[in-house]
Amino acid sequence: MHHIDRRHIMSQYALRIPDSLAGYAKELAREDNVSLNQFIVLALAEKVSALKTESFFRERAERANPEKALNILDSIRKLQPVPGDDLPLSDP
Repeated sequence: MHHIDRRHIMSQYALRIPDSLAGYAKELAREDNVSLNQFIVLALAEKVSALKTESFFRERAERANPEKALNILDSIRKLQPVPGDDLPLSDP
């Protein structure tokens, strides 16, 4: 049986983009020395990544146990910060 590596299959999708947005995208793609297609793919990847990251942290926060986390922090040996890592003194 032949295995198909789905990571390399490309989909085609026709987009209707307002002229002004297409113009900006073309200009930015040209400045980055990439094709408009590559620019749009990268922009889409960045947006998907941002939304997936937000979703990950939201789901993670829902499972959080603040009391348990504070107990763990309280159990850690108290050390002085390494010079340069200490908090700046606030003005009174």
